[in-house]
Amino acid sequence: MNAIFTDASFQNMINVANKYGVSTNAVTDLTQRLMSSNGSMAQFNIPELGGGGQWMQGGMTMVGDMFNNNLKYLVDGLCVDLSNLIHQGAIQYKPLPKTENGQGGFSANWWGDLGFPNSTGSQNGTSYAIFNDIHRLAIQENGKVTVFDTLDNNIGGVGQQQGGNYSVTFTSQYGNVNLGSLPIVSGSDGVQKSQPIQNNEAQKNVVENIVAPVNAPIEAVNNNSAFEEDIFVKIEKLAGLKDKGILSVEEFENKKSDLLNRL
Repeated sequence: MNAIFTDASFQNMINVANKYGVSTNAVTDLTQRLMSSNGSMAQFNIPELGGGGQWMQGGMTMVGDMFNNNLKYLVDGLCVDLSNLIHQGAIQYKPLPKTENGQGGFSANWWGDLGFPNSTGSQNGTSYAIFNDIHRLAIQENGKVTVFDTLDNNIGGVGQQQGGNYSVTFTSQYGNVNLGSLPIVSGSDGVQKSQPIQNNEAQKNVVENIVAPVNAPIEAVNNNSAFEEDIFVKIEKLAGLKDKGILSVEEFENKKSDLLNRL
């Protein structure tokens, strides 16, 4: 299919994902299935939603775990909301940029062989392509292409920046994305870089942005269970950074101990 979701559509799907507590990738996959029937039905195989299943407008919901009513309610809620957005025109496709030979596709796209982007655009001479499915962000500026590893960020917003290395800013479910803290997968020279960016201050910022929110006084938190849940979410994020080589095992254990001591 020579088309991608519009930026507004992708943001609407992120909102649905956040509402139901599922990943943006699962919602994107489910939306694509619904789009093929104009929102009336979907056949899917999404591990996060119990594997194989089917939904039909009017009340029919089937999931792999047939006795799991909570899963049925989740799938039905997702499909109803997404179907309504499709019918309202709030989720739409836009055509891919044409290649030099006038044909849609990826063979001549500036981002190379990264595949099918979730969103593309251009602002103030800077082009970008977002690949949330494979955790990549490609930026082209002055003919130079840089590909970032977006870690666990699901990028859904793009804005204009008044200063810095790039003229655009990006937002994810965590807020503004600091490009300086993201590992660079490849630069304009085309050389693959297997190590994260060598910037101790940037790595420190990544960790502190994760840990800092739980530094607030306990009374500012709605209840103890919410506070505890937030602690464990932060630990999971730190574990992801450790797995990607951004944090050493020792650094991860120290930060984890610090967070657990706050319980």
